[in-house]
Amino acid sequence: MNEDRIEGNLRALGGKAEQVAGRVTGDAKVRVEGALDEAAGRAQDLYGQAKDAASDAYDDLADGAQNAEDFIREFVETRPYTTAALALCAGWLLGRMGRHNA
Repeated sequence: MNEDRIEGNLRALGGKAEQVAGRVTGDAKVRVEGALDEAAGRAQDLYGQAKDAASDAYDDLADGAQNAEDFIREFVETRPYTTAALALCAGWLLGRMGRHNA
C-alpha cells in the first residue's frame, strides 16, 4: 500500500466525518465540503491502486525476463552444439529472406 492510498483513505474518512458533522449541525456547506473531500480521497486512493498495479506488473515483467535469460543461458551452456546448429539455421534462413530472385 503506497502513500497515495493511505492519504486517500484518510481524506475520504475525514470527508465522511465532515458530512456527519454537517448533518448534526444542519450546516449544508460543511456537508457539501465533506462530500467533496470524500470524493477527492476516493480518487486519490484509486490513483494509488493504479500505481500499485503498474508497479506489480513491472515486477512481474522483470521476473519473467530474468527467468527467460536464465533458461537461455542454461540451454546455451549445456547444449553448445545444438545452439550452434540453431544459430547456423537461423542465419541461413535470414540470408535466404534477404535475397531477391530476378
